[in-house]
Amino acid sequence: MNFKRVISTIAMLFSLTLLRGQEILPGARQMEQYLPLLRSKRVAIVANHTTLVGTRHLVDSLLSLNINIKKIFCPEHGFRGEHEAGEHIGSYTDRQTGLPVISLYGGSKKPRPEQLADIDVVIFDLQDVGVRFYTYISTMHYVMESCAENNKPLIVLDRPNPNGFYVDGPVLDTSLRSFVGMHPVPLVHGMTIGEFAQMINSEGWLKGRIRCPLSVIPCVGYNHSMTTALPVRPSPNLPNHLSVLLYPSLGLFEGTVVSVGRGTDFPFQVFGYPNFPDKVFRYIPIEKRGASLNPPYKGTQCYGIDLREYSVNFFLDRRQIILDWLIYAYQNYPEKDKFFNSFFNLLAGTRDLRKQIENGLPPDEIRSTWKNDIDKYIQMRKKYLLYPDFQ
Repeated sequence: MNFKRVISTIAMLFSLTLLRGQEILPGARQMEQYLPLLRSKRVAIVANHTTLVGTRHLVDSLLSLNINIKKIFCPEHGFRGEHEAGEHIGSYTDRQTGLPVISLYGGSKKPRPEQLADIDVVIFDLQDVGVRFYTYISTMHYVMESCAENNKPLIVLDRPNPNGFYVDGPVLDTSLRSFVGMHPVPLVHGMTIGEFAQMINSEGWLKGRIRCPLSVIPCVGYNHSMTTALPVRPSPNLPNHLSVLLYPSLGLFEGTVVSVGRGTDFPFQVFGYPNFPDKVFRYIPIEKRGASLNPPYKGTQCYGIDLREYSVNFFLDRRQIILDWLIYAYQNYPEKDKFFNSFFNLLAGTRDLRKQIENGLPPDEIRSTWKNDIDKYIQMRKKYLLYPDFQ
């Protein structure tokens, strides 16, 4: 038995208990606030497996209350959260409810006018993780835009942001705008999805600066000084709280030759590649249905760094992206001209970070180049906060 890992796990759970204090109730639990807005209305819901009221799916709860749900829109990973990152998802009928499920990740990322023609109100309830390249906020952007264009009210049911206790990373250069980065915000934006929706709306980021008829149902008991473990994994390759906390730092590796453990039982908790110089830790990625159908280095032994012994307090103390791991991996890769791929700049949201790493800049010097943009963003962000801030 690895006693060091057991002790670290106990410390993590203890830290989470202290940080939670009282129970956090997401917007979906505040039914008294939004049920009156749904009565006698034809409802569409943007939902997935995280759309829960306690342990019950919100769709099932609303159907039991005779709310007229007409259709479900689903994001990346699908309605039941069974599809891997980037997998094309078609539309289908949900077997459990008989409702049509329309994919917003595949052929069309935006609800079409005819899909909203028989709808009076749209609900949006997805668990975000507070990172710019996590695509649920991009899905929300397009839903807001479609609601604005078709004059349909949108109700966002807010949820805690497990990475909402800091802001860090380069602010997106809008010339690199893509589905993994649509908004001029830092890589870690420090907002709940409800706060982010208000910012999209009021900053004029929708096409033509149109405004969505938006309501946000806030959480109860949440603030930006805390982190909180999620009741279910937000996506197939973020299986636990540690992976969610590591995601802002390790997600950048997806734009490189480095594996982050896709195809293992610990994705986004390790990093490495077959010829990694440190041979102490090893793993072999394999195909995992619903998480990694064709992971990098499938069937090949990789060596790397195991991060599973990090505690919650490590992240709460630093409140920043850990660039050291990315720099270390680059410096030790033998073919440096092959380390980065074309996806990296889209994830980073800037062309500078790759150049800075290639030029050997240390983490603190790189971070200093973000400061002015982050300071401006934080001032803008304050206008949209629904909860006490970490500052």
